[in-house]
Amino acid sequence: MGETAPETEARRLAEDARDRVRFEEEALELADQVYRVARRMVSSREEAEDLMQETYARAFRSWRSFQPGTNLRAWLLRILTNLNIDRGRRVQRAPDTQPLEEGDYFLYNKLEESTQAPNPDEERVIERLSQDDAVSALSAVPHDFRDAIVLVDIGDFSYNDAAQILDIPVGTVMSRLHRGRRILKRELAERAIVDGGDAT
Repeated sequence: MGETAPETEARRLAEDARDRVRFEEEALELADQVYRVARRMVSSREEAEDLMQETYARAFRSWRSFQPGTNLRAWLLRILTNLNIDRGRRVQRAPDTQPLEEGDYFLYNKLEESTQAPNPDEERVIERLSQDDAVSALSAVPHDFRDAIVLVDIGDFSYNDAAQILDIPVGTVMSRLHRGRRILKRELAERAIVDGGDAT
């Protein structure tokens, strides 16, 4: 004898509930990674926690739109990135995206010269910086460039993955990375010089 309609519906609901629980468990296993990316996108722990909670709330509401077998981490980080972009628009914190002049690199160039070598001793510079310095330097990078740096350099995503998450062409990811890294180096150089107490 075949199943009755109520039995079929009950079985469907049970499978649906199991799928949802499995999705939520797998998503929550990635919480540390999602938080680490969120922490580098915003300037405070509180903002990162809010952003992460919003990300999971939206993910759990939209769980059926996730295709099982695809990259759940990339799917979650795309939600995170989109929410962060929305927050940026709401705050109306317009990033300064004007072309950088050579003068903008004065401190970075000074740091390069102070090492008296063709390339700066980056390990020594990094040792002089605290985690807070690094986070605040990253938060000084304009939004679009920062998202590319966070995904590729910190999240270890490929250019293709980052392009998919940010919904932009791969060439744009590469261009934003190049510009963003230069701005970040300048910000880190400024902090290293201040922290190093150059009193010349």
